[in-house]
Amino acid sequence: MEKKWVAKEGGSPAEIKELSEALGVSKRLSSLLINRGIRTFDEAERFFRPKLAMLHDPFLMADMDAAIERIKKALESKEKIMVYGDYDVDGTTAVSLVYSFFSQFTDQIEYYIPHRYTEGYGVSKLGIDTAIDNGVTLIICLDCGIKANDLIEYARDNGVDFIVCDHHLPGAELPPAVAILDPKRQECSYPYDELSGCGIGFKLVQAYSQKNGIDFKDLHQYLDLTAISIAADIVPLTGENRVLAYFGLIELNTRPRLGIKALLELAKVKDALTLENLVFIIGPRINAAGRIETGRNAVSLLISDDEAQARETSALIDKHNLERRELDKNITASALHMIADNHQLQTQKSTVLYHPDWHKGVIGIVASRLIENYYRPTIVLTSSNGKAAGSARSVQEFNVYEAIEACSDLLLQFGGHKYAAGLTIKTENIEAFQKKFEEVVSNTIDEKLLIPTVELDGELHFTDITDKFYRVLKQFAPFGPCNMMPIFKTAAVLDTGYAKTVGADHTHLKLRVYEPEDIERSFSAIGFGLGDKLELVQSGDPFNICYAIEENVWKDKRTLQLVIKDIKPN
Repeated sequence: MEKKWVAKEGGSPAEIKELSEALGVSKRLSSLLINRGIRTFDEAERFFRPKLAMLHDPFLMADMDAAIERIKKALESKEKIMVYGDYDVDGTTAVSLVYSFFSQFTDQIEYYIPHRYTEGYGVSKLGIDTAIDNGVTLIICLDCGIKANDLIEYARDNGVDFIVCDHHLPGAELPPAVAILDPKRQECSYPYDELSGCGIGFKLVQAYSQKNGIDFKDLHQYLDLTAISIAADIVPLTGENRVLAYFGLIELNTRPRLGIKALLELAKVKDALTLENLVFIIGPRINAAGRIETGRNAVSLLISDDEAQARETSALIDKHNLERRELDKNITASALHMIADNHQLQTQKSTVLYHPDWHKGVIGIVASRLIENYYRPTIVLTSSNGKAAGSARSVQEFNVYEAIEACSDLLLQFGGHKYAAGLTIKTENIEAFQKKFEEVVSNTIDEKLLIPTVELDGELHFTDITDKFYRVLKQFAPFGPCNMMPIFKTAAVLDTGYAKTVGADHTHLKLRVYEPEDIERSFSAIGFGLGDKLELVQSGDPFNICYAIEENVWKDKRTLQLVIKDIKPN
């Protein structure tokens, strides 16, 4: 797929010079900081030296006082409490955090994760009925609930209060809960509105601790869960998220909880964990629990204080992840065939596919895979409980949630974010939805957004890539949305002559590159999914590369390696 390379605007030469002098770093590094909105010494200090003291007062969040008062009343009266959360990583980490914290103060507490296939996303009637049957009078709902107006009213009418802790966009009316913690509420003036669902849960326990004289150090043990949710839910790595992720990684690397330790052993991870590890190693395994069987297994693993049980549950979850991979591979192949066999689908500006037999647990992953091949807003649907359930994924800068909202007259339910959303629809409305969604996307999307973009942080010569340069570059971590790993361009490079395709299906490219003016200095490079560029590399003509720099470890020897994102003729 052809990609467009776009250089970030960066700062003016005067701004770059001023920041370089203030920080005592190279102009190249100052330019990287300015690309991230950092223009002063103080901003750079906050970026490079996060402190937990930078976290906002949780009571700045609307309804936090009411939430803490209701929880205090429940604990004092020994009411039964249910901690309820979604079945994905964000939901299960949030439930694990809040359940673990309040379990210290009561044994009248349980947790509930809805079943993906029998109950679906968010608050379910079965979940509320279970609470009613068990005498629960307070539900603390995490990572969902902001649009569950009717169900929360049903709970209230049956003597069950709700505290909603969500980070999704509210509807026109808020549900009748005793407290709604959601920075995206119009009435909420909390300074940061990009927290994950688990992040909202952390603010809840921070507020309770603050009100009841509990040392903040006692909350450090929960930062690991918050970091995992931040990584997996793809929220911006700015503000509080950066602070929580930074210190969460410290917890994960110094005091990993038993369940995470067991998963890391199975995945044979030995190096220090990064946010990328959480996205590609920990997140998929936790998610697999809810995709294949039940998200309760994920919570069981994350709260376990028994090593044998943690190992047993992690082995089960790892097995589910292997099943998930196979389903993902087969359904993606089926979906790609469906597009290849339909000329109209190939020429559209959106993709909406439906197959009744596709596994609901992986359709979101499949939607992401399809975007890798056909870069456009994508929805994958399958049958679920007599209806069709779908997962949507988007391309950079296009709000797929708003596009789905424009088709809401055809839907039973929908929710989500700018880049990822879910929906439920009657099967007889699918064809009409496909047509309307395509109309909405065609009329609103800028053609430029249908070409994948690689954002470049600057151009380098290989002589610029030193160990010292990389040491500073590492301090830009943790990387994620709004603070992506820097991508650089080097023009007119050559291969040393040993380029080859690698991987089971030879889709990846391995090579060693150098600049003609400095033949002695070369770098090993890997291009994932770039096997089709082999002929260009082997032509003998200079070519341009854009890449990230990472450390490669082989037999305890560490070397710098280029991770190539794209290759173009010079």
